[in-house]
Amino acid sequence: MNDKSELLNKLKIDRSEKESSSKTSVLFLTVMMLFSFIVGGGIVWIWRGGDDVQNQAGAASKPVQSMKKVTTASPAAKKPADRAARKSDKILNASGYITARRMATVSAEVMGLITAVNVEEGMSVKKGQILAQLDNAVATVDVNYALAQLTATKSRVARIKANLAEARRVLKRSIELSSKNFSSEADVSSARANKESLTADLNTARAEIRVAELEVERQQERLDNHTIRAPFAGVVTVKNAQPGEIVAPSSAGGGFTRTGICTIVDMDSLEIEVDVNEAFIGRVFEGQKVEAHLDAYSDWTIPAIVIAVIPTADRAKATVRVRIGIKVKDTRILPDMGVKVAFLKE
Repeated sequence: MNDKSELLNKLKIDRSEKESSSKTSVLFLTVMMLFSFIVGGGIVWIWRGGDDVQNQAGAASKPVQSMKKVTTASPAAKKPADRAARKSDKILNASGYITARRMATVSAEVMGLITAVNVEEGMSVKKGQILAQLDNAVATVDVNYALAQLTATKSRVARIKANLAEARRVLKRSIELSSKNFSSEADVSSARANKESLTADLNTARAEIRVAELEVERQQERLDNHTIRAPFAGVVTVKNAQPGEIVAPSSAGGGFTRTGICTIVDMDSLEIEVDVNEAFIGRVFEGQKVEAHLDAYSDWTIPAIVIAVIPTADRAKATVRVRIGIKVKDTRILPDMGVKVAFLKE
């Protein structure tokens, strides 16, 4: 019995020894962590102290240069400040296109065959310069015919004037003879009637001369219509027709009938047209300063000003159209170019 009790006692675990060993392990780990923190902090303090000493030595050796760095600002440092100031003045951004207020597709007032086209795309033209020529053979004949009629009418007037002068002399002589009883009243009446008839013929002939002159002007105008001229100075952007084709003021059907010779744009009338959301249109007013940037030259700031706010809105897009005038003239600004604008504060 005693032997069994002793064996059971040997199998029991002594918990006091386990707890004492675990406490010893925790204490050892804590001490090691504190030692590591102390050593690391010392190393960092020594390293930072060395840098501070070097910085102080460098500052002491170059006092003038350090003062310059503090008091002098470089241009590169000023540019961001200027950009930030300009950015703060912008209250609204929009995008649009370059448009021309004076742009025309030049055509002819009469239908005719094109015999010559004197322009090409990109060519500058002056007001009244000949752009194209139509076949004017028939029109030339009509002018000559009207001139011949005018000449014939003038000759008729000259003949009537001569007959009228003779009728007046006959009437005067008849009156003198009648006063001396050498002529009858019938002769006087006949002479007077002849004179009045010739006077009426003269007035009619003079009126016909005026009609003939107007006909000459009309035919000359039709002849001039066969010569197409530039309505204003500008640049040819599109050439629509070639010699041998037929041009008509209105489409006559078919692929060989043109309605225009070329398109001319007045480069001095270029302006910017943008659509502004109607929710922000209250920020835009006439005379407002604008900064514009072409998509092709994004770094180029173009000064501009609001010309007018069109007093109508687009129901589909919920926008209002704004016209902006360009303050500079430059060959880089071309019609239909994309442009972004920024409206500035008042």
